[in-house]
Amino acid sequence: MISIKNMTVLIVDDVKSMRSIVRKMLKRLDIGGVIHMAENGLEALRILHSTQIDLAIVDWKMPIMNGAKLLETLRADRSIRDTPVLVVTAESEIDVVLEAAEIVVDGYLIKPLTPAVLDEKIKSIIRSINHPEKADLHIKKARTLEEEGLFQPAIEHLKHAAKLRPSASRILRNLGLLYQKNGDEKKMEMCLHKAAVVNPQDAVTRHMLGELYWKKNDLVLAGKNFLEALSITGKFLDRTIDLCDVLLEKNLVRLAKKIISKILTISPKDVSLKERILDICIEHKEYEYSKKLLRRFIREHPSNYDLTYRAGVVCLAMEDVKKALEYFMEIDKHRFQRIDVKLEIAKIFYKLKKELQADNYLNEILRIDPKNEEALALRQLL
Repeated sequence: MISIKNMTVLIVDDVKSMRSIVRKMLKRLDIGGVIHMAENGLEALRILHSTQIDLAIVDWKMPIMNGAKLLETLRADRSIRDTPVLVVTAESEIDVVLEAAEIVVDGYLIKPLTPAVLDEKIKSIIRSINHPEKADLHIKKARTLEEEGLFQPAIEHLKHAAKLRPSASRILRNLGLLYQKNGDEKKMEMCLHKAAVVNPQDAVTRHMLGELYWKKNDLVLAGKNFLEALSITGKFLDRTIDLCDVLLEKNLVRLAKKIISKILTISPKDVSLKERILDICIEHKEYEYSKKLLRRFIREHPSNYDLTYRAGVVCLAMEDVKKALEYFMEIDKHRFQRIDVKLEIAKIFYKLKKELQADNYLNEILRIDPKNEEALALRQLL
């Protein structure tokens, strides 16, 4: 049994004044006999491994090791994984809440803190630890049995927990994973579907269903579930772009475009993401769509000449040589040391039978790089 008055508390926050404020609140509330403080996740882990901590109050955004990484490391370490954690953050975005939920936090608070809210949340956490519900006992027992490789008994305990908490999607999802480990993928799929139904905000389950259908080569259902996950969080963007690559390869163009549109809505300012999407579209010869995207991206990022270069490449692929030349000339006007651009211009002038202009650009290239093989080879043709 943990004594609220005498327990050992760890405050983890990179801002010294915040650590001090939380400590003063705890003293005023008569919570905690011993209070430790850490300014990042790494320092917190050292304390957790050297001292019995009854409650950790963790800020989410910190340098060196943030709250998410601290929690992920803590929950993976058998010696400290059951430490109760109260997450504190100034971020109210859904992604932060979802991420906190996925690594199992005992409580969640948004700054600015008040003594009353802090008091209520801490006492609620300690009550649930001192008097655990039956569902929690089944979950812990299932975890122990799973680690011993006893999957069927672990499944039985999670089934009991699911009956006690029928709206807890995490329990159903973990039950599905246990069925998978026990070789029953059909029941795994059923559990994931139940989890998705009981919790419309469970992005992780929807992502897992997407991965399952991808594995089964049912790309339409995979795309549908990835889209549902995207409508909740942008956490799985990289993997979703990988799926778009496969969808385009399999000629499921309409679905791929729908997903890409959603991705761009979620991350409208991420240029590297846009470039990656463009490269995939160009690779699969979706030139009209790439051209449409490029017009939009260039308006949004007029000084990004890598986008302009891609526009030139797309125009060449569509045999719109004059428009390609316009794009490459625009880059050359601002980035006159780019040999790749000068080469494209020289090739276009050669194709248009404007040999003098082509030769001028080849001269510029060879002044920068006298041994440039492409330029030397093209000069032989003039």
